Amino acid sequence: MDETDRPIRITPDMLLSRRVDFERRMRRFPPFTMAIIVVLVAVFVGEVLFEALESAEAIVAAGALTREDVEAGQYWRLVTAVFLHGGLEHLVSNAIALFILGMLAEHAFGRAQYFVLFVVSGLAGSLLSVLMNPGPSVGASGAIFGLQAAAVVLFRRHRHRLLVRDRRIGVVMLVWALYSILSGFTSPVIDNGAHIGGAIGGALVARRLHPVVLGPMPAETAERVNRSWWLALGLVAYGVVGWLARLLR
Repeated sequence: MDETDRPIRITPDMLLSRRVDFERRMRRFPPFTMAIIVVLVAVFVGEVLFEALESAEAIVAAGALTREDVEAGQYWRLVTAVFLHGGLEHLVSNAIALFILGMLAEHAFGRAQYFVLFVVSGLAGSLLSVLMNPGPSVGASGAIFGLQAAAVVLFRRHRHRLLVRDRRIGVVMLVWALYSILSGFTSPVIDNGAHIGGAIGGALVARRLHPVVLGPMPAETAERVNRSWWLALGLVAYGVVGWLARLLR
């Protein structure tokens, strides 16, 4: 057999040249994700200082999500509940998950799309939470589940263009998600509505996002993202204004 007739063996280096190494340029310190975590920590410090964790009534007064209050027109709670937490362990576990998934989303989609994804996932989690539970409910886990669902959509849709060296991260995310949802069926303090709603919202939004890790964003897409960013910012502002108006009554 002539040397030129032999089949070429495909090596990992050859595949790498045709695909984008997702982890290569990922920043180990994601600034936007850290900014969100700082906000969550600051809000939690406020909860502790104003004794919002002392009772269900106190956490509701601080802005927690309840079906009764939302039906009464306090829609701003759909936003504020995302930034509140029920205890230190709750905050720490969410902050760790947010750091990992936020670093991934910030790298894959850029800050503007990441912000839209976070806000919409959080709101979707709050909406399903209201439908499934009377409350009170707090926590950023709905938004975090949205980030995770977006990661799944990203790697599934672009699996032929993205190279992920350490596939164990996918296993870790799946195990964490399953554990959280299963725990929700056995613990009354875990809000499965927020988890499932956030995941659905994140998956739907991710299908409209442009992965900047694969290439620059087209001008038309950039305009749409800019409008979405302002809308998401407006929703957060609405939540803050509603919360302040409640406090100043």
